[in-house]
Amino acid sequence: MRVLVIGSGAREHALVLALRKDPAVTAVTAAPGNAGIAQHADVRPVNPSSGEDVVALAQELAADLVVIGPEVPLVLGVADAVRAAGIPAFGPSASAARIEGSKAFAKDVMNAAGVRTAHSEIVDHPGELDAALDRFGPTWVVKDDGLAAGKGVVVSPDRSVAREHAAELLENGHPVLLESFLDGPEVSLFCLVDGETVVPLLPAQDHKRVGDGDTGPNTGGMGAYTPLPWLPEATATAIVDDVVKPVAAEMVRRGVPFSGLLYAGLAIGTNGPAVVEFNCRFGDPETQAVLAMLDSPLAELLYATATGTLDQVAAPRWKDGSAVTVVLAAENYPGRPRSGDVITGAESTGTGTESEVLHAGTAQREDGALVSAGGRVLSVVGQGADLAEARANAYARLAGIKLPGGHFRSDIGLAAEEGRITIPAAV
Repeated sequence: MRVLVIGSGAREHALVLALRKDPAVTAVTAAPGNAGIAQHADVRPVNPSSGEDVVALAQELAADLVVIGPEVPLVLGVADAVRAAGIPAFGPSASAARIEGSKAFAKDVMNAAGVRTAHSEIVDHPGELDAALDRFGPTWVVKDDGLAAGKGVVVSPDRSVAREHAAELLENGHPVLLESFLDGPEVSLFCLVDGETVVPLLPAQDHKRVGDGDTGPNTGGMGAYTPLPWLPEATATAIVDDVVKPVAAEMVRRGVPFSGLLYAGLAIGTNGPAVVEFNCRFGDPETQAVLAMLDSPLAELLYATATGTLDQVAAPRWKDGSAVTVVLAAENYPGRPRSGDVITGAESTGTGTESEVLHAGTAQREDGALVSAGGRVLSVVGQGADLAEARANAYARLAGIKLPGGHFRSDIGLAAEEGRITIPAAV
């Protein structure tokens, strides 16, 4: 099988490494890829948001499967273009990708499917903002209704902070979604979905805030770990049965069946799981940890999903132990990041043993030096027999990497390691 992976982040680096381990895969190409991916796979230039360009490259490579990593190409219909050319594509249609591309659409689907989620209102006119804010709180959740790369969200007990963010979104022509605040720890559950067939992967937890102790602004994600020692297996099963399967069935009922990776972000509160958001693709940085634990051939799972035969393959197998992803970010991230700084010690082995460095925002200078070229620069993945060992391996590897002005959280997975995460008791 020849596989083309579309995207240029650490998520795509993780996908490439996992696909290379699959004995059925004879060639992996990433487009546009990055400097780290280039160490392990052929990289080719492409505009990932152009269906025409992606199809032309897939045909040139005689690709048997195209895996689309980022959300923007999916929302813009790149998977539709690939499928129209007769090539299997892993990723939903533009119509189905609205589950991430429009939070209002996602809310409508969840309400129709009877899935618990936060109460919400859409505000699309500045004159309606203050009255709407008065109906929420004392913790305000303000979201950009469209795609915002994980950074269009403000969660604050300060009404003025919430109002400022909402006003800025409206000023830029973006509708605002106000939501009630959901209590309890958050879970990211990835599910392979083929119509009404749902196959869950390992649950993970993302760390969205930029600073230790969940302080500072939201980011695209500063780290993640899997599995979750505090999440009962029965709760994970309930998420699949009571959340993901009803949503998948509702999408089929609407004539927009989902095919690809459906990512449910949930809060596990006093009344059980409630959906914070849905995404239409593998999440970053959770993917880096989840795929490190996968012990099954990845291409088989993705190809079966893409070709409508997911119900015919064995459930994924998982390694024992834990995996932790720690993101090394550029100076000033999540604001305007500094770029062009030389990175040392970030060689990617591709072996997937106790630690691995996955590239995200990197580039190679003409003189061969590796330099920063984005906000989230690297993902360092540690594996171990338990969460403590996985964390230790990740941070030991990170200690050998140098990036001027670079910063990372020192507490990824720490609360879980120390047993400080609990699910609120039912009321």
